[in-house]
Amino acid sequence: MGGAMGSTMSAAGNGREGSRSTPLRVDAQRNLEHVLRAAREVFGELGYGAPMEDVARRARVGVGTVYRRFPSKDVLVRRIAEEETSRLTDQARAALGQEDEPWSALSRFLRTSVASGAGRLLPPQVLRVGVDEGDGYDEARVPQQRTTPGSGELRLVPEESPLGSGDDDAGAAALLEVVGRLVDRARAAGELRTDVSVSDVLLVIATAAPSLPDAAQQAAASARLLDILLEGLRSRPA
Repeated sequence: MGGAMGSTMSAAGNGREGSRSTPLRVDAQRNLEHVLRAAREVFGELGYGAPMEDVARRARVGVGTVYRRFPSKDVLVRRIAEEETSRLTDQARAALGQEDEPWSALSRFLRTSVASGAGRLLPPQVLRVGVDEGDGYDEARVPQQRTTPGSGELRLVPEESPLGSGDDDAGAAALLEVVGRLVDRARAAGELRTDVSVSDVLLVIATAAPSLPDAAQQAAASARLLDILLEGLRSRPA
């Protein structure tokens, strides 16, 4: 009987431990979601240079909670950059699969991506915009993007990227490949200017989603700016 009672008490004790641990797991998951959402907002508004304290304040948690989930800022930046790069890649693939017309596919991708705000969170250390030395552009004209003379295209720079290599580079390469297909199709159809590159398309995504305090105003401004940029990208009959 003592053994049975002991077993019963042990089971009851385990049940109480389980009931106590479940809310902790739920709280931890909720805190993680708050931190990730806050990080997307803060980095989207202020860039990846924003301090972790700003992320914690936006998430309404202590900065120690942020560091328990992400031991360094680089780890959090990598997580956000990977997720947003993957989101853009999925959006580009969806546009390719759901739109038969090349221009419709490209414009759909741009509209979806700008609306999501993902372009503001592309990892600047992984993707690089190259411009000609003599064209008057410099790093200040292209925020968070470094230049390399003469290439005119985005390229991977794993040797300087604090975001690491391997999966990070693979994610960026997948994005460049699928956006390149959108660009090539639209150019081959004569609907995209011949001088427009993948880097131009990604810069449109990165710059056409202004961060404004009013959500409705931001959506309207983004839509208007994107309409203007799309007109600039499109080929015109000679």
